[in-house]
Order: sequence, then structure tokens, then C-alpha cells
Amino acid sequence: MPRIVIATINARYIHTAFGLRYLYANMGELQDDTGLLEFGISQRPLDIAEQLLQQTPAIIGLGVYIWNVAEVGAVVGILKQVAPEIRIVLGGPEVSHPPDLPEVAELADYVITGVGEISFPDLCRRLLTGQTPQQKIIPGETAPLSALASPYPYYTDTDLKQRIVYVEASRGCPFKCEFCLSSLDVTAKPFELSAFLQDMEILYRRGARHFKFIDRTFNLKVDSSVAILAFFLSKPTHDLYLHFEVIPDNLPERLKQAIRQFPPGSLQFEVGVQSFDPSVQQRISRKQDNAKTRANLVWLRQHSNAHIHADLIAGLPGDTLAGFGQSFDDLVALNPQEIQVGILKRLRGAPVNRHNDAYRLRYDPNPPYAILSSRDLSFADLQRLNRFARFWDLIGNSGRFSTTLPAILADQPFARFLRLSDALYALTGSTWQIALKRLFELTYRAMTETLSIPAESAGWLLEQDFARTGQKGRPDFLSINEMPAVDKRTTANKRQLTAHTGL
Repeated sequence: MPRIVIATINARYIHTAFGLRYLYANMGELQDDTGLLEFGISQRPLDIAEQLLQQTPAIIGLGVYIWNVAEVGAVVGILKQVAPEIRIVLGGPEVSHPPDLPEVAELADYVITGVGEISFPDLCRRLLTGQTPQQKIIPGETAPLSALASPYPYYTDTDLKQRIVYVEASRGCPFKCEFCLSSLDVTAKPFELSAFLQDMEILYRRGARHFKFIDRTFNLKVDSSVAILAFFLSKPTHDLYLHFEVIPDNLPERLKQAIRQFPPGSLQFEVGVQSFDPSVQQRISRKQDNAKTRANLVWLRQHSNAHIHADLIAGLPGDTLAGFGQSFDDLVALNPQEIQVGILKRLRGAPVNRHNDAYRLRYDPNPPYAILSSRDLSFADLQRLNRFARFWDLIGNSGRFSTTLPAILADQPFARFLRLSDALYALTGSTWQIALKRLFELTYRAMTETLSIPAESAGWLLEQDFARTGQKGRPDFLSINEMPAVDKRTTANKRQLTAHTGL
């Protein structure tokens, strides 16, 4: 049985704990004495504690994140009741910014802040040899990236077949966007390129085909970006899926030439737009050339097969409902396949917290600490935006309403979808557990009763979309014998239909 167990609770089974694999890879002579366990958020804390205790460890290290801090706290509480002799060590972003620490830190024996590849094995050596550290909070010791052992051999064959494979070609970020913890980094540091590509080659030969790069700025160093894309282009690309987070205003010609060679379904770009409002951008120290961002998104949609997942954040300091709506409208006009509407979260240690008093930023005290209200957005406004985000995922991002969506959005995307969202919530009282057939029926009612779209037009559009879902039966409002054929141009003009296809 291992004397050391490292574990975390993942948000979903498909996710793999990349940080745990880095720790395991760098345990040195203690690796044979270390076990790695992953759990899911749906598992009961009591069951997780039981499985941990079955290993009979002397030390348990737990990764703590915004999505699992409550569950980790429950597990640690149980462990301290039934096995207080086990040393509990916490690490991860949620416990890396003292004195702003969650309650679970009080229960733990030690907390490692920041990176842990050096400090965690060192702490374990000391504890196992009776050298009890005096301090509870231990700053993570950084090391040159070249000194770190590779985590990639510790993906199992099951991981490669069934789960997301996370990789990183660089670590850190040079930008200072205050809502992001990466703003605390001094700069971005690349891993040695040839060694990284050798790791990718081994993963590919083992059967990995889905690679999610966690680099905050994949296209920061264009030479490296082009080399990595060229590596994957040298492989058969029909079953490849590559996810990159890219800077929206940095797309030089050499990078474009590489991007345009990938076939449909192989590239996804997560593009963090966040806001198009220059005053908001300046307030949160975000340097973004909006003109270049718009031009690059247009180019990607018109000249590449990349799937664009663009991010906006609601609730940034000084942003208003109208201001956020304008950013949303601007982004809709650029036609990315997905728009992720995120709600600002209070990340421990994030510089945006300096605005809390001036802009009266008030957050939910419970994880994930979403903003509740601000000087410029009331609690009611943010509740509406939360529902807007949820219904946008169900209707705008799902791809199931591609024929209907242009008619919903028309020439006022934010205002009209907000009205639709309000109407859907009034009909359901919920944004969750809505069966697909019922969602179509509710959307029909909201379109006809709230947006005043003619019943015949709404029915025809929704019928086309519902037919593609493969669902059995028909929504109650559809009657093929009574529904006359309707020209799509009567429900949305040609420009809108073209612009919004695929949203």
C-alpha cells in the first residue's frame, strides 16, 4: 500500500487531473510509494473518504479548485474525524493565496501555495522522516521547466481512449487581465519544443487523438505555434481534435497559412474576447486591439475550418446591462460558432478584487463565488444574465436551433434573446432539466407570444430544427397537415440567415 496518496475531485469523468500527473511524475524516489486517485463531483464525500482510507496512507495530498472546494472540505472533515493521524496536505489555486483561504485550509495540516512539483515531494520526505515543518503554509518552489519530469507517461490507455488529454507547450501568461489568476504570472515560459513534440509523438502513437492545450496564450510565440501545428499536420488529420486558447488580436500570416490547412472538425479555438468596451478593458488592465480582434474572427470564419468558441464575461467592474449587451451584439455579428457567456467569479488572489469596494462587487459566499450584484448591475440584472447564459447554451450554442436562431435574434440579438430568456423562465420557473421536446414547445410559445413572430413562421422554423434532432414524436404545436410551407426569407433576411448559421 502507498504511504502517500495524491487525489482530487474532477468536475466530470471526462476530465483528467493534469496537476496530479505532474506531481506523480516528480515524486522522485517516493514515486513507488505514491498512489494517484481521481474522483468525480457526483461521488459522496463519505465514499471518497472510504476509498482514500483503504489505501492506508500516512499522507494524503488533495488538489483544491473552485469547482470542488466544498466537496474537498467535506472529505477532509470526515478524514479528520476518523483518521486524525493522517497528514492532510492541500494544494491548488483555491488555497494558493493566503490569508484569503477557504475553511478547509483550517482543517488541513499543511497548505502548499502555487506550484507543487518541488515542494510537495520535499514536504513528504520531511514528514516521513519525522522532520515536522514548523510552518503550515509552505510557498511552492519554482524550478526551470526543463528540470521537471514529464507527466505524459502517466496517462493510462483508458485516459487516452475515453478522457480529455491535457497538454501544455508553455506555462504562464504575460498579460495582466485582472479577472484571471494568470495575471499574477511574470511571463509565459515555453517548454523545450523538441522534447514537447517527442512527448506528443509518443501520445499519438499510443492512440491519443484529442489534445487540449492549456496554454493561456498558444499563439503568443508564432514560431512555436506554427511548429506545433505543422507537427499535427504531418499526421492523418481526419480523427484529430486540437483545442487551443488563442489571443484574439494576434494572427499573423504564417499562422493563418497553417490554420487554413486543417479540415473541418479538427481545430477548436477558445477566443477570450471578454468585452469590447474600451473603458472596461482599461479598468481591468486588458490590452486588446478590438479592430484586429474583429478582423481575425472574420478571417477565421471565412477562411478556415476552425470552430470558434468565443468568451464574454458579464459582471466586470463598471460594465452595465446595456454595455454587456453591446459586446454580445458585436460578437454575434462576427458569427463564431459558440459564444460562452460567463459570469464573473471571485477568484482568490485575482487583482480584480481591488475594485470590490469602488464598484460594490458583491459575490456569492458559496463556490463558485459568482457575482451577485455591482454598482452598475443589480441582483435582478445578474439573475437575468445567469438565465440568459443558460438558455443561450441550450438554444444558441447547442446547434439544435440553427434554422430558428436568426429569426429569434433578428437585428437586436441581445435585447431579443434576453426577452426570450425572460419568457422561457416565466413559463418554466427553471433553467434546468428541461426535456428537448419541451424546450421546443416552450421556445415556440416565447417566439409567438413574446417576440410576436407569426405562428406559421415560428412553427416552420422549429419543425426544421426538430426534425434534425432525431427525437421521437412531435411537439404539440406542430401539425404537418395544417402547417403551410413558409419561405425562410419571410422570417429573417438573407444576411441574418447567412451570418448566424451554425451559432
